Amino acid sequence: MTADRSEGAGDGSRSAVFPAAHTVIYEGPAIGGDSVRSQFVWGSKGPVVQTQNPERISLGLEAIAGTVAHTLEGLPAIGLTEEDRRNAEEAGAEVLGEAAQNEPDRSRIQRALSVLKGVLAPAATGLAAGSAEGTQEWARTAIEQLSVPFS
Repeated sequence: MTADRSEGAGDGSRSAVFPAAHTVIYEGPAIGGDSVRSQFVWGSKGPVVQTQNPERISLGLEAIAGTVAHTLEGLPAIGLTEEDRRNAEEAGAEVLGEAAQNEPDRSRIQRALSVLKGVLAPAATGLAAGSAEGTQEWARTAIEQLSVPFS
């Protein structure tokens, strides 16, 4: 305790005065401080097993892999047919799979990107049924980003 919270016995000596102890009981998880990259399990009835197998993206393919991942996340919102969506997802998965190889086949990546851009083209031009203005802009931007040369 600091000196201003001390009491003396009248003889110049000082002793600290501590507040009464209290107990806090939380009915759930209590998080104090930074919890970035933390994971919590609450109410689990058995063991919790988590594995992570992060894919290492080959040098020079990080940007295109990120663009493909972002594009795949947005596919459900643009109203593709089931077949077009499946083709786009397969092409995107091929790009990401190749990008994670030690020696990726860049021609396979380029072919898969062409398929992905081809699936997005009708939405970008407004030819796809129900293409809203926001959808057209999103698809055009995706095609532009998927067209950026990679090393």
